[in-house]
Amino acid sequence: MFVPFQSEENPIDKASQPSPISSLTTRIWPPNFMQIILLEIKTQQGIALPLLAMNLTSFSKTAITTAFLGRLGELQLAGGTLGFTFANVTGFSVLNGLCAAMEPLCGQAYGAKNFRLLHKTLLMVTFLLLLATLPISFLWLNVDKILIYFGQQEDISRVAKNYLFYLLPDLIITCLLCPLKVYLSSQSVTIPIMFSSALGLAFHIPINILLAKAKGLEGVTMAIWITDLMVMILLASYVLMMENRKGVKWREGGWLDQGVDDWLRLLKLCAPCCLTTCLEWWCWEILILLTGRLPNAKQAVGVIAIALNFDYLLFSVMVSLATCASTRVSNELGANQAARAYQSAFVSLGAGTISGCVGALVMVGARGAWGSLFSHDQGIIKGVKKMMLLMALIEIVNFPLVVCGGIVRGTARPWLGMYANLGGFYFVALPTAVLLAFKAALGLGGLLIGFLIGLAACLILLLVFVARIDWEVEADKAQKLASCDLQKDDKQCVNH
Repeated sequence: MFVPFQSEENPIDKASQPSPISSLTTRIWPPNFMQIILLEIKTQQGIALPLLAMNLTSFSKTAITTAFLGRLGELQLAGGTLGFTFANVTGFSVLNGLCAAMEPLCGQAYGAKNFRLLHKTLLMVTFLLLLATLPISFLWLNVDKILIYFGQQEDISRVAKNYLFYLLPDLIITCLLCPLKVYLSSQSVTIPIMFSSALGLAFHIPINILLAKAKGLEGVTMAIWITDLMVMILLASYVLMMENRKGVKWREGGWLDQGVDDWLRLLKLCAPCCLTTCLEWWCWEILILLTGRLPNAKQAVGVIAIALNFDYLLFSVMVSLATCASTRVSNELGANQAARAYQSAFVSLGAGTISGCVGALVMVGARGAWGSLFSHDQGIIKGVKKMMLLMALIEIVNFPLVVCGGIVRGTARPWLGMYANLGGFYFVALPTAVLLAFKAALGLGGLLIGFLIGLAACLILLLVFVARIDWEVEADKAQKLASCDLQKDDKQCVNH
C-alpha cells in the first residue's frame, strides 16, 4: 500500500511555535497591557466627552421647552408634555433605533478604510428614515382620536395634536440630522457635533422667547425644529467640506452605488436595532403609566417624574459611553484588530461600571435637594428622597447594561441586545413590578424594585453574550461585512 511521504518535524521548532489560543491571549494581555489601557482610555475620552456635551445640550433643550410650556398655562403644559411623550414613543424612538444600524456598518467600514460603504450607508439610512416618517406622520395627525380612545381628556388631547402638528417638520430634520451625527461619530469625529449642538442650544432660548410671545404653544413647538434645523445645516456643511477636502468626486465615492445586497445588509441590522431601542424606551413609558394606576397616583406620578429627570441627566452619560464603545469596537474589528477590539470593550465596560457607581453616589447625595427644585409639596419631596435611593441602585446596573448594548452593536450583532431587552424588561421587569406594586402593595417602591430585578437579569444576559464573543471570528466577519465594496466584482462579496 502506498504511504505518502511525511517529512520529519523538528521537535524543537514544533515546541517553539505558540498555540493559536496562547497567541491570542498574548495579544489581548501583552506585557505593556496597562500602557495600552491608558492609551485606550485617552482615546475613548476624546470621543465620549464631546458626545456627553451634545447629549446634555439635548436634555437642556427639553428642559427649556418644558419651562416655556409651563409659563403658557397648565393646559398647555399637560397637552405639550403628553404630545412630547407620544412623539418619543411613536416617532423619535423608531427613528433613533433605525439610525443605530449605521453604527456597526459605518464603524467597521471606517476601520477597514472602505469609504464607499461609509458613504452609501449614510444615504441609504437617510432615505429609510424618510420613508419611516410616513406612518409616523399619520399617527401624529390622528393623535387626538387615539388619546381620547384610551381615556385622555378631550381638551388635553387637542392641545397634544396641535403640539405634534407643529412638530412635524422635526421628523424630516431628524431624518437628516441623526445619520449625520452617526456618520461623524463612527469616524471618531465628535467635536463638530458638540459645537453645533451648543450653538443650537444658545439660540434655543431667544427663539423661544420670541415665538412664545408671538404664537404661544405653536411658537414653543416651532422653536424645537428651528434649532434642530440650525444644527443639521452646520453638520451638513461640515460633512460637505470634509468630503471636498478629500478630493474625491461624489459618484466615485460610492454615494449612489446602492444595490440589493446593500439594502438587505442594512435592513438585517435595522430591525433588531430599532426593536432594541423601542423596547427600552417603551418600557420606561409603561412604568409611568403603571404609576398612574397606583392608589396615590398624583403624588406617585410627581415623584417618579422628578426622579426620572435626574435619571435623564445620567442617561446622557450612558448613551455617550455606549456610542463610544460601539465606535471603538466596530473601528477595530473593521481594521481586523481582534485584540484591540477586546481591549476597547474591556475599557468601555470598566468605564461604564465605574460611572454607574459614581452616578449612584451623586444621586444619593443630591436626593435631599433635588425634589425641592421641582415641587414645594412635602409629600412629593419626601417621596423623591426615598425613591432616589432605589433609582441609585438602578443606575449601578443600568450604566454597564447600556455600555454592553453598545459593545454588541459594534460587533454588528444587535439582536443580542434585543433578546436581552425583551427578556429582562418584558419577561422579568414588568411582571415583577406589577406583582410587587399591586399584589404586594409596595406601591412605587415595588415598581422600581421590579425594574431593578429586570435590569439585573438583562445585564446578566448581555454579560454572558459579551463574554462568549469570539473576537477573532468577529474580526473575520467584519472583514466580510466592511470589505465587500473593495472587491472588483460585487458578486464576489460575501454576505455577513
